[in-house]
Amino acid sequence: MSQAQILYEITDRVGVITLNRPEVMNAFGGTMREDLLKLLQQTEADESVRCVVITGAGKAFCAGGDIASMAAMQSKNDASVIPQHMKIGAQVVNLIRSMAKPVIAAVNGAAAGAGMNLALACDMRFAAESARFSESFVKIALVPDWGGTYLLTQLVGTAKAMELMMTGDRIDAAEALRIGILNRVISDDTFHEEVMTFARQLASGPADTLAHIKRATYVGATGTLADALKYEEQAQGAVFLSDNAREGMHAFLEKRAPKFA
Repeated sequence: MSQAQILYEITDRVGVITLNRPEVMNAFGGTMREDLLKLLQQTEADESVRCVVITGAGKAFCAGGDIASMAAMQSKNDASVIPQHMKIGAQVVNLIRSMAKPVIAAVNGAAAGAGMNLALACDMRFAAESARFSESFVKIALVPDWGGTYLLTQLVGTAKAMELMMTGDRIDAAEALRIGILNRVISDDTFHEEVMTFARQLASGPADTLAHIKRATYVGATGTLADALKYEEQAQGAVFLSDNAREGMHAFLEKRAPKFA
Protein backbone atom coordinates (compact mmCIF):
# COMPACT_ATOMS: atom_id res chain seq x y z
CA MET A 1 0.00 0.00 0.00
CA SER A 2 1.30 3.45 -0.86
CA GLN A 3 1.76 5.28 2.43
CA ALA A 4 2.56 8.40 0.43
CA GLN A 5 -0.93 8.58 -1.06
CA ILE A 6 -3.08 7.38 1.85
CA LEU A 7 -2.24 7.56 5.56
CA TYR A 8 -3.83 5.53 8.33
CA GLU A 9 -3.72 5.67 12.11
CA ILE A 10 -5.79 4.35 15.00
CA THR A 11 -6.49 6.67 17.93
CA ASP A 12 -8.77 5.72 20.81
CA ARG A 13 -10.46 3.00 18.71
CA VAL A 14 -11.04 5.45 15.85
CA GLY A 15 -9.46 4.55 12.52
CA VAL A 16 -8.50 7.71 10.62
CA ILE A 17 -7.97 7.41 6.86
CA THR A 18 -6.30 10.45 5.29
CA LEU A 19 -6.15 10.97 1.53
CA ASN A 20 -2.65 12.32 1.06
CA ARG A 21 -1.96 14.04 -2.27
CA PRO A 22 -2.34 17.63 -1.09
CA GLU A 23 -0.44 19.00 -4.09
CA VAL A 24 -3.37 17.98 -6.32
CA MET A 25 -6.15 18.45 -3.74
CA ASN A 26 -6.04 14.71 -2.93
CA ALA A 27 -7.34 13.76 -6.38
CA PHE A 28 -7.48 10.01 -7.01
CA GLY A 29 -4.43 8.89 -8.94
CA GLY A 30 -2.20 5.84 -9.19
CA THR A 31 -3.44 3.09 -6.86
CA MET A 32 -5.34 5.39 -4.49
CA ARG A 33 -8.72 3.84 -5.23
CA GLU A 34 -7.42 0.33 -4.61
CA ASP A 35 -5.52 1.45 -1.51
CA LEU A 36 -8.64 3.08 -0.07
CA LEU A 37 -10.65 -0.10 -0.64
CA LYS A 38 -7.95 -2.25 1.02
CA LEU A 39 -7.79 0.08 4.02
CA LEU A 40 -11.55 0.02 4.46
CA GLN A 41 -11.54 -3.79 4.25
CA GLN A 42 -8.75 -3.88 6.84
CA THR A 43 -10.64 -1.49 9.08
CA GLU A 44 -13.85 -3.47 8.78
CA ALA A 45 -12.06 -6.62 9.94
CA ASP A 46 -10.19 -4.95 12.82
CA GLU A 47 -12.26 -5.41 15.97
CA SER A 48 -10.16 -2.82 17.82
CA VAL A 49 -11.54 -0.12 15.50
CA ARG A 50 -15.05 1.01 16.43
CA CYS A 51 -15.47 4.11 14.26
CA VAL A 52 -13.91 5.31 10.98
CA VAL A 53 -13.07 8.86 9.89
CA ILE A 54 -12.15 9.72 6.29
CA THR A 55 -10.47 13.08 5.69
CA GLY A 56 -7.94 14.81 3.45
CA ALA A 57 -4.45 16.21 3.92
CA GLY A 58 -3.80 19.90 3.45
CA LYS A 59 -6.55 22.29 2.39
CA ALA A 60 -8.77 19.87 0.45
CA PHE A 61 -10.84 16.77 1.17
CA CYS A 62 -10.73 15.31 -2.34
CA ALA A 63 -11.00 16.85 -5.80
CA GLY A 64 -12.21 13.58 -7.36
CA GLY A 65 -10.42 12.03 -10.32
CA ASP A 66 -7.04 13.21 -11.55
CA ILE A 67 -8.05 15.11 -14.69
CA ALA A 68 -4.50 15.28 -16.05
CA SER A 69 -4.25 11.49 -16.09
CA MET A 70 -7.72 11.17 -17.64
CA ALA A 71 -6.81 13.65 -20.36
CA ALA A 72 -3.68 11.63 -21.11
CA MET A 73 -5.82 8.52 -21.57
CA GLN A 74 -8.18 10.44 -23.89
CA SER A 75 -5.25 11.57 -26.03
CA LYS A 76 -4.53 7.89 -26.67
CA ASN A 77 -8.21 7.04 -27.22
CA ASP A 78 -7.81 4.71 -24.26
CA ALA A 79 -10.79 4.07 -21.97
CA SER A 80 -9.64 0.63 -20.85
CA VAL A 81 -9.23 1.55 -17.17
CA ILE A 82 -12.66 3.19 -16.81
CA PRO A 83 -14.56 -0.03 -15.98
CA GLN A 84 -11.99 -0.89 -13.29
CA HIS A 85 -12.12 2.61 -11.81
CA MET A 86 -15.90 2.46 -11.72
CA LYS A 87 -15.84 -1.01 -10.14
CA ILE A 88 -13.44 0.07 -7.37
CA GLY A 89 -15.47 3.20 -6.66
CA ALA A 90 -18.63 1.12 -6.37
CA GLN A 91 -16.90 -1.33 -4.03
CA VAL A 92 -15.74 1.51 -1.78
CA VAL A 93 -19.24 2.99 -1.60
CA ASN A 94 -20.89 -0.38 -0.96
CA LEU A 95 -18.38 -1.27 1.75
CA ILE A 96 -18.88 2.03 3.58
CA ARG A 97 -22.63 1.51 3.48
CA SER A 98 -22.54 -2.15 4.59
CA MET A 99 -19.79 -1.84 7.20
CA ALA A 100 -21.12 -2.40 10.73
CA LYS A 101 -19.09 0.54 12.04
CA PRO A 102 -20.07 4.21 11.67
CA VAL A 103 -18.07 6.05 9.01
CA ILE A 104 -17.67 9.82 9.24
CA ALA A 105 -16.53 12.11 6.42
CA ALA A 106 -14.45 14.92 7.90
CA VAL A 107 -14.58 17.36 4.99
CA ASN A 108 -11.71 19.72 5.74
CA GLY A 109 -11.80 21.58 2.41
CA ALA A 110 -12.91 21.24 -1.19
CA ALA A 111 -14.90 18.11 -2.06
CA ALA A 112 -15.59 17.80 -5.78
CA GLY A 113 -16.70 15.08 -8.16
CA ALA A 114 -15.91 11.64 -6.78
CA GLY A 115 -14.57 13.38 -3.68
CA MET A 116 -17.98 14.83 -2.93
CA ASN A 117 -19.62 11.47 -3.56
CA LEU A 118 -17.14 9.69 -1.30
CA ALA A 119 -18.30 12.07 1.44
CA LEU A 120 -21.95 11.39 0.57
CA ALA A 121 -21.35 7.65 0.91
CA CYS A 122 -20.32 8.07 4.54
CA ASP A 123 -22.87 7.73 7.32
CA MET A 124 -22.33 11.28 8.58
CA ARG A 125 -20.61 14.37 7.24
CA PHE A 126 -18.90 17.10 9.25
CA ALA A 127 -17.39 20.04 7.36
CA ALA A 128 -15.03 22.86 8.17
CA GLU A 129 -16.37 26.35 7.47
CA SER A 130 -13.96 26.60 4.53
CA ALA A 131 -15.27 23.43 2.86
CA ARG A 132 -16.82 23.65 -0.58
CA PHE A 133 -18.83 21.05 -2.51
CA SER A 134 -19.36 20.50 -6.23
CA GLU A 135 -20.78 17.75 -8.43
CA SER A 136 -18.21 18.93 -10.92
CA PHE A 137 -18.48 16.05 -13.42
CA VAL A 138 -20.59 18.04 -15.86
CA LYS A 139 -17.86 20.68 -16.11
CA ILE A 140 -15.79 18.13 -18.02
CA ALA A 141 -18.84 16.51 -19.67
CA LEU A 142 -18.82 13.40 -17.49
CA VAL A 143 -21.63 11.72 -15.55
CA PRO A 144 -21.54 11.58 -11.73
CA ASP A 145 -20.27 8.29 -10.37
CA TRP A 146 -19.32 6.77 -6.99
CA GLY A 147 -23.07 6.50 -6.35
CA GLY A 148 -23.65 10.24 -6.49
CA THR A 149 -26.85 10.04 -8.52
CA TYR A 150 -28.38 7.90 -5.77
CA LEU A 151 -26.71 9.32 -2.66
CA LEU A 152 -27.28 13.00 -3.39
CA THR A 153 -30.89 12.38 -4.43
CA GLN A 154 -31.54 10.52 -1.17
CA LEU A 155 -30.27 13.50 0.81
CA VAL A 156 -31.67 16.53 -1.03
CA GLY A 157 -34.44 15.23 -3.32
CA THR A 158 -34.61 14.86 -7.08
CA ALA A 159 -34.99 18.50 -8.11
CA LYS A 160 -32.06 19.84 -6.06
CA ALA A 161 -29.88 16.88 -6.94
CA MET A 162 -30.63 17.41 -10.63
CA GLU A 163 -29.72 21.10 -10.32
CA LEU A 164 -26.40 20.43 -8.59
CA MET A 165 -25.42 17.67 -11.01
CA MET A 166 -26.50 19.46 -14.20
CA THR A 167 -24.80 22.76 -13.32
CA GLY A 168 -21.81 21.55 -11.32
CA ASP A 169 -22.25 24.70 -9.22
CA ARG A 170 -20.10 24.96 -6.13
CA ILE A 171 -21.83 25.43 -2.77
CA ASP A 172 -20.29 26.40 0.54
CA ALA A 173 -20.57 24.54 3.83
CA ALA A 174 -23.43 26.68 5.12
CA GLU A 175 -25.55 25.89 2.03
CA ALA A 176 -24.62 22.21 2.21
CA LEU A 177 -25.84 22.17 5.80
CA ARG A 178 -29.05 23.99 4.88
CA ILE A 179 -30.05 21.51 2.17
CA GLY A 180 -29.29 18.44 4.27
CA ILE A 181 -25.90 17.26 3.03
CA LEU A 182 -24.08 17.93 6.31
CA ASN A 183 -24.60 17.11 9.95
CA ARG A 184 -22.53 20.01 11.25
CA VAL A 185 -20.31 22.88 10.16
CA ILE A 186 -17.34 23.51 12.44
CA SER A 187 -14.80 26.30 12.72
CA ASP A 188 -11.60 25.55 10.83
CA ASP A 189 -9.61 26.19 14.01
CA THR A 190 -11.29 23.43 16.01
CA PHE A 191 -12.42 21.15 13.19
CA HIS A 192 -10.14 18.16 13.73
CA GLU A 193 -10.55 18.23 17.51
CA GLU A 194 -14.36 18.36 17.39
CA VAL A 195 -14.65 15.62 14.78
CA MET A 196 -12.39 13.34 16.81
CA THR A 197 -14.35 14.07 20.00
CA PHE A 198 -17.54 12.96 18.25
CA ALA A 199 -15.85 9.90 16.73
CA ARG A 200 -14.53 8.86 20.15
CA GLN A 201 -18.06 9.17 21.52
CA LEU A 202 -19.32 6.70 18.90
CA ALA A 203 -16.29 4.43 19.42
CA SER A 204 -17.11 4.15 23.12
CA GLY A 205 -20.74 3.18 22.43
CA PRO A 206 -22.26 -0.31 22.18
CA ALA A 207 -20.84 -1.55 18.89
CA ASP A 208 -23.50 -4.19 18.22
CA THR A 209 -26.31 -1.71 18.85
CA LEU A 210 -24.71 0.97 16.65
CA ALA A 211 -24.36 -1.57 13.85
CA HIS A 212 -28.07 -2.35 14.04
CA ILE A 213 -28.97 1.36 14.19
CA LYS A 214 -26.92 1.99 11.04
CA ARG A 215 -28.58 -0.87 9.19
CA ALA A 216 -32.05 0.08 10.45
CA THR A 217 -31.61 3.68 9.35
CA TYR A 218 -30.78 2.65 5.79
CA VAL A 219 -33.67 0.18 5.76
CA GLY A 220 -35.92 3.03 6.87
CA ALA A 221 -34.51 5.39 4.26
CA THR A 222 -34.88 3.08 1.29
CA GLY A 223 -37.51 0.52 2.29
CA THR A 224 -41.12 0.52 3.43
CA LEU A 225 -42.54 1.04 6.91
CA ALA A 226 -43.15 -2.71 7.03
CA ASP A 227 -39.47 -3.32 6.22
CA ALA A 228 -38.41 -0.98 9.02
CA LEU A 229 -40.75 -2.52 11.59
CA LYS A 230 -39.56 -6.02 10.68
CA TYR A 231 -35.90 -5.09 11.03
CA GLU A 232 -36.51 -3.27 14.32
CA GLU A 233 -38.07 -6.43 15.73
CA GLN A 234 -35.13 -8.54 14.60
CA ALA A 235 -32.55 -6.08 15.90
CA GLN A 236 -34.19 -5.59 19.27
CA GLY A 237 -34.37 -9.33 19.75
CA ALA A 238 -30.69 -9.64 18.88
CA VAL A 239 -29.44 -7.05 21.39
CA PHE A 240 -31.89 -7.26 24.30
CA LEU A 241 -30.00 -9.95 26.22
CA SER A 242 -26.54 -8.77 25.15
CA ASP A 243 -23.86 -7.82 27.67
CA ASN A 244 -24.02 -4.22 26.47
CA ALA A 245 -27.77 -3.98 26.98
CA ARG A 246 -27.44 -5.44 30.49
CA GLU A 247 -24.65 -2.98 31.29
CA GLY A 248 -26.65 -0.07 29.89
CA MET A 249 -29.69 -0.82 32.00
CA HIS A 250 -27.68 -1.48 35.17
CA ALA A 251 -25.79 1.78 34.66
CA PHE A 252 -29.07 3.67 34.21
CA LEU A 253 -30.54 2.24 37.41
CA GLU A 254 -27.28 2.89 39.29
CA LYS A 255 -27.10 6.45 37.94
CA ARG A 256 -23.64 6.08 36.40
CA ALA A 257 -22.13 6.18 32.92
CA PRO A 258 -22.19 2.80 31.15
CA LYS A 259 -18.98 1.00 30.22
CA PHE A 260 -19.74 -0.91 27.06
CA ALA A 261 -17.66 -3.88 25.97
